[in-house]
Amino acid sequence: MVKKIKTIPYKFVFILLFFCLACKTDKKQASISNEEANIYSNPLNVNFGDPFILDNGDGTYFMYGTGGGAKDGFSTYSSTNLTDWEYEGQVYQGNTAESWNLKSFWAPEVYKIDNAYYLFYSADKKDNPTNELETYSIGVAFSDSPKGPFADLKNEPLFDPGYPIIDANVFQDDNGKYYLYYSRACYKHSVKSEISEWAKNEGLYDELEESWVYGVELAPDFKSIIGEPVLLLSPPSSINDQNAEWESRSVISKEINRRWTEGSYTFKHGATYYMMYSANYYAGPNYAVGYATAAHPLGPYSKAGNNPVLQKNSATGGDVTGTGHNSVLFLDGGSTMYAVYHGRTKQSGEKRVVFIDEMEILEDGTLVVNGPTTAPKPYPLVK
Repeated sequence: MVKKIKTIPYKFVFILLFFCLACKTDKKQASISNEEANIYSNPLNVNFGDPFILDNGDGTYFMYGTGGGAKDGFSTYSSTNLTDWEYEGQVYQGNTAESWNLKSFWAPEVYKIDNAYYLFYSADKKDNPTNELETYSIGVAFSDSPKGPFADLKNEPLFDPGYPIIDANVFQDDNGKYYLYYSRACYKHSVKSEISEWAKNEGLYDELEESWVYGVELAPDFKSIIGEPVLLLSPPSSINDQNAEWESRSVISKEINRRWTEGSYTFKHGATYYMMYSANYYAGPNYAVGYATAAHPLGPYSKAGNNPVLQKNSATGGDVTGTGHNSVLFLDGGSTMYAVYHGRTKQSGEKRVVFIDEMEILEDGTLVVNGPTTAPKPYPLVK
């Protein structure tokens, strides 16, 4: 006797097949999601100029910068992966009835020292008896939290060198000494050179104003300086200087009659001090980054031959311009470095947005920034 085999209803087969395919699709999607979760693309969704990232030491990072929604002051964003940033609100409020400052709140950098946080920043001061157009000065504020609120250490600028200054950067050497680096603004700083004479002869500009980078030892309480500031970097004066062309592009392109050396950031690698800096007009496409090296934190510094190390890629098919005013983030115990900087894209228009790209120092001491990039790549913290 042949035993009759029961057939499975077609409806049940269809449901079973659908369930199997759904499970397979879910697994595939989960795999893709896991892969995509570790991928990011520049620029980040933060509208900051002059970005600076603080490693808080607990797995959280805080980004500060110019603009970003703050009115007369500074705000911060937080992140645990350096790509997804949460707005934490305004951390410093200037232009109050009691404050020494008035406007132009620029380039904040925050340092964590002995569980306290110190904010160095630039702003126009209220005290202006001669009605100058630019009275930029450097202030210092403190807080017990990276989210603020920050209060000024004293109700006046850190010091007065006799000319407007911006872009404070602080470096602590191995011996514990602190050094302050800043830029003298271009305002009323006309400089004669071979390049200024060339610009005049070409009918471009009658005179060129310049900004220069200075350095000085900083008192450990951050309330004063020690000694006199030392001139460390300035735009090339000779036409034949290997850095003259790229540092003069804003003049050559008839953009403006100013040449900048600003937005400096100093760090030490081995026995060498590296100072990165920005040149050209910050609001234009030619803003770019170079670097110089020295054997002492106060120089003398020698500019590198491979400058600029970060510049627009629009001439080579990209859409990034205005790359500049960088800071450096050290990961993996300092063995991995990232350049944090602002730039503009076709999509962002005039807004400055933040980029994070890996940088390295080769065996011969050459500094290289692998950017600007906009293609997808692994998270900075994922190795």
